[in-house]
Amino acid sequence: MTALLMFPSLFGMIFLGFPVAFSLLAVAFVFGILTFGDAALFQFTQKIEDVASNFVLAAVPLFVFMGSMLERSGIAEQLFSAVHLWTKRLPGGLAVGTVIMCIIFAASTGVIGATETVVGLLAIPAMMKHRYSNSLISGTICAGGSLGTIIPPSVVVVVLGPIANVSIGDLMVGMIVPGLILSGLYIVYIIGLCLVRPEEGPRVVDEEDDMPLAEKLAITGKALLPPLFMIFAVLGSIMLGWAAPTEAAALGAAGAFVLTVFYGKFNLKTFWEALVKTITVTSMIMFILLAGSLFTGIFVASGGMGVMRAMINAVEIGPWGLLFIFLGLVFIAGFFLEWISILLIFVPLFMPFVLSGGFEPVWFCMLILVMIQTSYLTPPMAPAIFYLRGVAPDSITLVQMYKGVVPFIVIQIIALGIVMAFPQTALWLPDQLLGFR
Repeated sequence: MTALLMFPSLFGMIFLGFPVAFSLLAVAFVFGILTFGDAALFQFTQKIEDVASNFVLAAVPLFVFMGSMLERSGIAEQLFSAVHLWTKRLPGGLAVGTVIMCIIFAASTGVIGATETVVGLLAIPAMMKHRYSNSLISGTICAGGSLGTIIPPSVVVVVLGPIANVSIGDLMVGMIVPGLILSGLYIVYIIGLCLVRPEEGPRVVDEEDDMPLAEKLAITGKALLPPLFMIFAVLGSIMLGWAAPTEAAALGAAGAFVLTVFYGKFNLKTFWEALVKTITVTSMIMFILLAGSLFTGIFVASGGMGVMRAMINAVEIGPWGLLFIFLGLVFIAGFFLEWISILLIFVPLFMPFVLSGGFEPVWFCMLILVMIQTSYLTPPMAPAIFYLRGVAPDSITLVQMYKGVVPFIVIQIIALGIVMAFPQTALWLPDQLLGFR
C-alpha cells in the first residue's frame, strides 16, 4: 500500500509549485530508499542506462531541429499566401485556410510550438484586418497550431512509443486518419459557424483577385512542393518501409537544413539559434522522461500494480468502464500537467490493463493522443493559449482566448468518440501499409 502514497505525494509537490521533473525524481528517490534501502540506487542506475541507450529517442532532437529550422526557412510565408488564394472567399475562409496551413506545417515539422507560433504571426494580422471575431481567431490558431499532436510526424509519438511499448512507425501511420478526421471537423465547424453568423468570419471581397488560374497553380505548386518534400522524407520513407522512424527523422532534419539554404534564409546565427533550441527542448524532454521512468520503476517494484489490479477487480466495472476511467483521468490531468508528464505518469500504469482487457494498443494510443490534443486547450495550463499569448496583440484578451477554444474542445471529444466507436480509423492504414498485426 505504500506505493499508492506516491501519487498524492507527487501531486502535492506539483501543486506546491515544484517542477514536474524534480517532483518525480524526489518522490521516486524517497519512496525507493524507504522501500528498498540502498538497493534502490542500483535500480536508478539501471533506469538511467535504459533511457540513455534507447536509440528510438534519438528521433527527438532530430524532429526538434527539423521544426526549428523550418521556422526560419520561409516556407510558412509562401504556404500562407498560396493556401489563402483558394480558401479566402469561403465563409470563414481565412480561418479555414489557417487550419489547412496548420495541417501541412504540422506534417512538416512535428513540433507543436513551432507550428502555432509561425502560423499565429502570419494569420492573426490577416484575420484581424478582415474583422474576424477575436474568439474565432483564438480558437482557430490554438486548435490548428496544436494539431502537431495528432498529425504525424510528432515528437509526442516519439516519446509515447517507447513508454507504451508500441512501434513508433505504427503510431505515425495510425495517426493519419484520426488527424484528418479532427482537422476536417474543425473546418466543418468554422464554415458552419460563419454561414450562421457571418460576422464571426466575413467573406473576403478582394477586387484585385483576378489572378489567372495558371498563375494560382504556379504559386501553389511552388509553395506546396517544399513541405510535401518534407512530408515524403519523413512519413513517406516510413510508410514505404525505406527507413525506421529515427532514420526518417534524420532525413527530415537534413531536408529542413537543405530547404533553409535553398530559400536563402541560412546563416550562422539562424543555425546557432536552431541548435540552442534543439538542445534546450531535448534536454527538458529527456530529463522529464528519465524522472518519469524512475518514478514508474519504483511504483511497479513496490507492488503498486498489484494493488491497483486488486482494486480494479474489486470494483468490477469491466474493460470498457476501465477505458473510460483512464481517458477521464488523462482529460482531468490535462488541466494541470503538460503532455509529457501525462504520458509518463499514466501510460505505463494503463497499458497492462489495456492489454489484459483485449484492446489494441495502437488504437488506445490514438485515444490518448486525442486527449493529449485536448489538454493543449484546457485551462489553466493550456499550452496553446500561452503560445498564442506570446504572438497575439493585447486587443485579444485571455477571456476571448478561453471562449474561443471551448467549441474546439467539444469537437475533439466528438473526434474521440468517432475513433473509439470505429477502431479501424486508427488501425486500417498501418495494417495495410505496415502489416503491423
